[in-house]
Amino acid sequence: MVVVAILAAGRGTRMKSSLPKVLHCLGGRSLVERVIKSVEPLVPSRQLVIVGYQSQEVKAAMQSIPSLEFVEQAVQLGTGHAIQQLLPHLQGYTGDLLILNGDLPLIRTQTLQQLLQTHQENQNAVTILTAHLDDPKGYGRVFCSGDNLVQQIVEDKDCTAAQRQNCRINAGVYCFRWPSLAEVLPNLQANNAQKEYYLTDAVTQVGKVMAVDVDDYQEIVGINDRLQLATATAILQTRIKEKWMMAGVTLIDPGSITIDDTVEIQPDVVIEPQTHLRGHTVIETGCRLGPGSLIENSQLGENVTVHYSVVTDSIVQAETRIGPYAHLRGHVQVGNGCRIGNFVELKNTQLGDRSNVAHLSYLGDTTAGSQVNIGAGTITANYDGVKKHQTKIGDRTKTGSNSVLVAPLTLGDDVYVAAGSTVTEDVPDDSLVIARSRQVVKQGWRRKETGG
Repeated sequence: MVVVAILAAGRGTRMKSSLPKVLHCLGGRSLVERVIKSVEPLVPSRQLVIVGYQSQEVKAAMQSIPSLEFVEQAVQLGTGHAIQQLLPHLQGYTGDLLILNGDLPLIRTQTLQQLLQTHQENQNAVTILTAHLDDPKGYGRVFCSGDNLVQQIVEDKDCTAAQRQNCRINAGVYCFRWPSLAEVLPNLQANNAQKEYYLTDAVTQVGKVMAVDVDDYQEIVGINDRLQLATATAILQTRIKEKWMMAGVTLIDPGSITIDDTVEIQPDVVIEPQTHLRGHTVIETGCRLGPGSLIENSQLGENVTVHYSVVTDSIVQAETRIGPYAHLRGHVQVGNGCRIGNFVELKNTQLGDRSNVAHLSYLGDTTAGSQVNIGAGTITANYDGVKKHQTKIGDRTKTGSNSVLVAPLTLGDDVYVAAGSTVTEDVPDDSLVIARSRQVVKQGWRRKETGG
């Protein structure tokens, strides 16, 4: 049995942001959410998140994870002080406590499983995760015997010049036998340069301590400033893109492409340069995306093409062509075999199968049927200055170039709208609507010249 505690109380002053550090985003998830995801496969009996700075904002950001319990650390006096806040919440608990920092977003589940296994098989009082770094500056140093038994941990700011030569660092991940830790927590002292209560001081007081080296030191990259956030982003992007290429996805220029790890991609998708996939996006087989496209929180069916376009919060069915320079947003749904062409914007619109909006058009708050053809320059005037209104377009209806459909409006099936019409009243099935002024030609007319 294991309980997980995640330290998420700090402000992160070096981020220079009003947003709590753990809520900064990496690969489609906040830093702390990534840590939470890494421990979920361990099936912990409880997950405790220690919050402090802007705790209400942190709680609100994680309200979609009902299994979390929040513990307040009103004043941030170090990692040891943070874990002291758990004492009333874990009374009577006799299992293990896995402790992680909320700004450790690249840690892998397999690494945590290895840490737990080593801890339990060796019956350690505490097992800590360590790594060997070429440049360990800023990290606490771990001093071990030949059999990985920990003898001493010294924070970087408290190290002597000789101690700083040790390249084995503390990754900030611990697995404690909780009863042993609970016994020493009340006795921690703040006898250090920072005047804080260090959890590392408890490590050497609880009994047998063992270190486990992480295989890939990049897993323990912490996030303290924007530069480190960018470094972590590059590491994560490499992981994600290698995963999808090995799964049968072609990335024409991986260095110019970004993909959140919340995205799902099927084999035989081709992603062109300067294309970015965000959020909860699903790309089905045979799609060709880009160059120069952004797809966010959307689903694309088989064999969809998207060129130089933006698709957000939308669903596009199979065999549809989008772009160049199209914009789908606000819960658009496009049917099978459609074309959304050059400089077209769709907002909160449903478009039936085999319908075309080929050039220079805007459809907002519109429901259109199948085999509809929207002529170049057609727009729905959906906003009256106070409210948005709906336009309904029936099957096989066609609009001529430069038509304006003034909502609320319904066009029936098989309606033809003459070019240049401004339609303000509903039109029944099987009709031609002409809503424009009669052309007037005055022969022999010219502008009178005015004297200088």
